[in-house]
Amino acid sequence: MAAVALGVPSVRGVPRRAATPGGRPRPATPLLVDRYGRVARDLRVSITTACSLRCTYCMPAEGLPLVPRDELMTPEEIGRLVGIGVRDLGIRDIRFTGGEPLMRRDLEEIIGAARTAADDAMAALRPGTTAAAPAADAPASAERVRIAMTSNALGLDKRVDALVAAGLDRVNVSLDTVDRAAFATLTRRDRLDDVLTGIRAALAAGLAPVKINAVLLPETLTGAADLLAWAVEHGCNLRFIEEMPLDADGRWTRDDVVSAADLLGVLESRFRLTPAGREDPSAPAEEWLVDDGPATVGIIASVTRSFCGACDRTRLTAEGTVRSCLFGNEETDLKALLRNGATDDEVGDTWRAAMWAKPRAHGSDAVELAADAFARTERSMGAIGG
Repeated sequence: MAAVALGVPSVRGVPRRAATPGGRPRPATPLLVDRYGRVARDLRVSITTACSLRCTYCMPAEGLPLVPRDELMTPEEIGRLVGIGVRDLGIRDIRFTGGEPLMRRDLEEIIGAARTAADDAMAALRPGTTAAAPAADAPASAERVRIAMTSNALGLDKRVDALVAAGLDRVNVSLDTVDRAAFATLTRRDRLDDVLTGIRAALAAGLAPVKINAVLLPETLTGAADLLAWAVEHGCNLRFIEEMPLDADGRWTRDDVVSAADLLGVLESRFRLTPAGREDPSAPAEEWLVDDGPATVGIIASVTRSFCGACDRTRLTAEGTVRSCLFGNEETDLKALLRNGATDDEVGDTWRAAMWAKPRAHGSDAVELAADAFARTERSMGAIGG
């Protein structure tokens, strides 16, 4: 049996006080700044390591060891951290991930707690303006924190209405191929029809635009154009993602990576693609218009065209630890602070300190780092959360 990279990260209470490259101390700001001038406003929250699929690039056939229920964050704890993040730290986007979020029976309660906390935090900020808040005269639409979820969509059709009612704004669906045989081989489950049913339910529930995330793999490259055609037909926004070395079995090699250039060659044999840039500077996906639009396709070239310099993310694992970088193995335990009676100010200060120590790129502070160079991570994507 292959070794499973669930990992035992270095978990800390309060991080060391890291200095900037020039030796300057952390600036006096409530925001989640790091030593390289980036500001984290996008919060990713993993809520489980369990999943209903066994994608070969993410999990071993037997799955990952499950986090004991009493070690998972509760809906109340997630809501409190969301409130602190929005009110005190400048968080403006929240996405729940896994594993598979739909594996949590209390997902609706989690979404509801996050929505209430985020709305209450923004309401508390409206009377004035702080560094963490929008201007007092900002339009109401700009003051609503967006809550999204990344899912494989299995069973989504049965729960989507309740999730929308709880406060879910958007869903990203992981789907690498629309070929049934290829899907079954890749995920070790013959469930493509159920995934497509979940996507149609999300569209019907008004969660548009539904984004489709497809990991670029040698075995699915020939079907990439079919996936794009399906996405265009159904009004979904497709984004291809280069595979990073976050597989549970540790088998990733640079030679197996399908590059953005390889993908473009395949897609352009069937579609006319026009570069459209990025939707915002911190967005990881470069966009192309498909046959002059309005449909687009995005490519997240996480290996060959690193975008770490514009990263605006902070992550919470299912166990309630802050992870500043996918490839940085140090984690700071916020859940323990909550359970030991810490104040919101103490939690916020600890979170700021954790993000201040964020590495420059791919888990490293090296000044010269190749785009496809990665620090060895002790945890797989399935354990960290997307």
